[in-house]
Amino acid sequence: MPTRLLFVCMGNICRSPAADNVMQHLMKQEKLESDFTIDSAGTIGYHVGEPPDERMSEAGSRRGIPFNGRSRKFVVEDFDRFDHILAMDNNNLRDILALARNSDDEAKVQRFCDFVENHGDLEVPDPYYGGHSGFEHVMDLVEDGCKNLLKHWQK
Repeated sequence: MPTRLLFVCMGNICRSPAADNVMQHLMKQEKLESDFTIDSAGTIGYHVGEPPDERMSEAGSRRGIPFNGRSRKFVVEDFDRFDHILAMDNNNLRDILALARNSDDEAKVQRFCDFVENHGDLEVPDPYYGGHSGFEHVMDLVEDGCKNLLKHWQK
């Protein structure tokens, strides 16, 4: 059975789709697509059905990483569908844990930045209201964290 990963940010149009698409890209490079099921979601439903933010997609494209997917809202059933739920920031973490039904649900939730080794950030900042450099910084963090996630599960 594949390891099932869910990346979660607020609107599911910037940070979590970046992690989703970077991880998918790494899986394809390593020929591990069948070993993982990867998805993303947002803690709010404001952008449901929308593609990833164009600025985030462009940041990925500059690194050779195609972006796909549509925004969806995190739901309680995601605790049943995923083995690991990775929150992009502490607000996302709090919102996810508020929906946890029990300690088993809570145990599935982690901070994404716990896997980021080459940057001092404790959270992946939301680049939505910032400029170009914010999206590039998110990509730096996401690539770092996803590479370490892959190493973690390959052990």
